[in-house]
Amino acid sequence: MIVYNLKCRREHLFEAWFRDSAAYDEQAAAGIVSCPICGTRKVEKALMAPRLSKGACRSEESAPAPTPEHGSGHGPGHGPQQQPDHQKAIVETEKSGQVMKAMAELRRQIEENFDHVGPQFAEEARKIHYGEADPRNIYGETSDEEAEALREEGVRFGRVPWAQRQNS
Repeated sequence: MIVYNLKCRREHLFEAWFRDSAAYDEQAAAGIVSCPICGTRKVEKALMAPRLSKGACRSEESAPAPTPEHGSGHGPGHGPQQQPDHQKAIVETEKSGQVMKAMAELRRQIEENFDHVGPQFAEEARKIHYGEADPRNIYGETSDEEAEALREEGVRFGRVPWAQRQNS
């Protein structure tokens, strides 16, 4: 397997995994590699640092799974049919795009409907919890230590993975 940093024409950066470099070339030429953020199929490789492995030997565990063109031991009717790699890549890219869109929508909803209190989140959450401030929806930043202290005090809150804003 190989991972590439990719960039769409709108400058969205993302990673995608391929069986090998030929699989990327084949899928890119067929126009089936798409940006998970905006869906465009105008995608190219972005600059990336090489990933060096520590060992040079391969075990059977790290060997790639057999593919239909190389024989999997299953003929027609002898096991589950596998999707070709390019179809799997399309499905995975679409799923990634849906997740990223949902995260972006969640961020938009929070920013529109909650008060941003920045690094004073823990302090404001405590004030609301103890009745020292009017109840309201807030969001902001806090350390892991402060979050644990809030939990121990019984302050109800949630941590949300924050999707990066895209300039498109």
